[in-house]
Amino acid sequence: MPNGANKIILGFVGPIASGKGTVCRYLETKHGASVFRFSTMLRDILNRLYLEQNRTNMQNVSLALRQTFGDDLLASVVAKDVTNSPAKIIAIDGVRREPDIKYLRELPGFHLIEIAADQKIRWQRIIKRGENADDAKKTLAELRQDELKEAEQQIKEVAKLAEFILDNNGTLDELHRQIEEILQKAGK
Repeated sequence: MPNGANKIILGFVGPIASGKGTVCRYLETKHGASVFRFSTMLRDILNRLYLEQNRTNMQNVSLALRQTFGDDLLASVVAKDVTNSPAKIIAIDGVRREPDIKYLRELPGFHLIEIAADQKIRWQRIIKRGENADDAKKTLAELRQDELKEAEQQIKEVAKLAEFILDNNGTLDELHRQIEEILQKAGK
């Protein structure tokens, strides 16, 4: 499938712990979607360097790569992965900046989706999931500080470009229903 033809490509933008990973796992399990995360390449680098996978280290690696090789480096990698994937449905976790969608926008079937959830709900999810080494003990004040960092600053602006909005303040069933509606509208 050259250039992503006949694919449904869903890019998810939202603040920390809004549910991007949850939505991507659902699409992978229920619909056989291929999932790509912007953070995967950052985690790979941190592993290779024997550094802890925490939010600060990932932000530092991301910033260094983008400053050295261009703001759209990570976007270029993800877009190539999406183009090379044979999957009919692609889910992209972690769109944060407008350059992140620079190449994805050029692919037929791409849709940007905002995932919204209240800050307190997101904070409770962070503690529960423990995705990063520093998550289990995170305070609400620390989450607020994390959201002021460079990696998170552009999310609100990018979210304004979204074609669809998922409200993730409710139950998983409600979230799944919204995802199915979006898939229908996106052409599945």
